[in-house]
Amino acid sequence: MWLVCLDMTARDVQDAAKAKRLPWAEAKGYDSFAPVGSRARAAPWDYHGRSVWLSVNGQQRQHGNTDLMLFSIERIISELSRCMTLESGDMILTGTPAGVGPVRAGDVITAGIEGIGEVSVAVVAGPSSKL
Repeated sequence: MWLVCLDMTARDVQDAAKAKRLPWAEAKGYDSFAPVGSRARAAPWDYHGRSVWLSVNGQQRQHGNTDLMLFSIERIISELSRCMTLESGDMILTGTPAGVGPVRAGDVITAGIEGIGEVSVAVVAGPSSKL
């Protein structure tokens, strides 16, 4: 199954953890940091040559194409399968086009993949890090 998911990172938390030589899992783990679109595409599906985009408040920040991926989906699944058991329902997030940048409370993020659909979320203020 194919779907759109936002993989958010709290860069300030990540930077603080890195500076202290700590794991930065907290920077990826806040509630709502991986919203998933409600539309899915059944496998098999030809993912080649598909547009991938993200906008913040209607302004495009990222745009790319699945042909720019460093590794094919087949290779990613093969490599992951060597070190872990993949189960039905597991999600593999494959990366993002160039253009990652900050968002603030009140911003609306919309991301999409051609042929699958979009996910749109409003950014809300979250808890402070303890790092």
